[in-house]
Amino acid sequence: MVAGLDPATATTAEFLGACYDAGLAWVHFPVGFGGLGLPAGLQAVADAILAAGGRPDPFLNNPIGVGMAGPTLHGHADSELRARLLRPLYTGEQMWAQLFSEPGAGSDLAGLSTRAVRDGDDWVVDGQKVWTSLAHLASWALLLARTDPDLPKHRGLTYFIVDMHAPGVEVRPLRQATGQAEFNEVYLTGVRVPDAHRLGDVGQGWNVAMTTLMNERSAIGDSALGRGSGTIADALDLWRDRPDLHSPALRLRLADLWTQAEAYRLTGERARVARTAGPPGPEASIGKLVGAELNQKIYDFCMEMLGPEGTLYDSYDDPSDSLQRRFLRARANTIEGGTSQILRNVLGERVLRLPGDVRVDTGKPWRDVPRG
Repeated sequence: MVAGLDPATATTAEFLGACYDAGLAWVHFPVGFGGLGLPAGLQAVADAILAAGGRPDPFLNNPIGVGMAGPTLHGHADSELRARLLRPLYTGEQMWAQLFSEPGAGSDLAGLSTRAVRDGDDWVVDGQKVWTSLAHLASWALLLARTDPDLPKHRGLTYFIVDMHAPGVEVRPLRQATGQAEFNEVYLTGVRVPDAHRLGDVGQGWNVAMTTLMNERSAIGDSALGRGSGTIADALDLWRDRPDLHSPALRLRLADLWTQAEAYRLTGERARVARTAGPPGPEASIGKLVGAELNQKIYDFCMEMLGPEGTLYDSYDDPSDSLQRRFLRARANTIEGGTSQILRNVLGERVLRLPGDVRVDTGKPWRDVPRG
């Protein structure tokens, strides 16, 4: 099935569709849903073979869909929803977004205020989301909303799938420092969501959201790259191409960054092996935390090496991906997908079992908790 397609002539959707039909999208998913019912550890083997044969990267093609929505649908959706949504998600024919963060609930996600009220076989959703990547391109979105304000904040949430083309959904772009607008505000006004698009039980949305967030951090922090590739390759290429900028101090810094990048890569390899025994846990936060901060260090080095040239930035309308643009984009790495501060709390409390932060809202109904 896949062997009969030439990646050079087949469209991305055609090639990824053949991979899905062959059960090579997520090999641990059931047969008929992009998988073969095999151990999850074999996914790395399948990916390596397909990538060597020229397969387009499904994660880069639809990052939120493949990295977050797919595993969440697998774990919590019924067969009808999975059969309808998984294949076009994997092929990239239907892009996905994630409606989680709000202006008043970023790091404190469970404090969100977007409401969903039951109305017959539908839910009516009203609220505002922010920092929603790819919302302007998305067909579907993962939504966490409050369905019972009289319960403590973690217990009054329910998880839905939203049609991004439904009446009442408004997407407004947010311009970044790079000049691009990959993030958005999303306003939901009287949006009707069928109860059939609910994932998990009413009031159990936080449990479903944990599936999404653990897979998000795993997808962002995962490092299936070869030695010397990834963001460190940008620094190595700059060093090779600009011998006029060399200095002993910069040479030492580059060697240190390369060592950190290699340690990060090998840690990612070990984490993937560990995940063959089950879904990603809080340890997935390690890769995301280290990778985000390493990216920033690498591009800081590139700008220092360039010196005054580092201030020469192309027009905001120029789509080229210069080192200067990557430097600016990397500023978001320690915010998106969980801030570095929150990830350190996750690791401290759930991995190292350190005492948690003082929480003054524990056990209180959400409506009684003061909000800014």
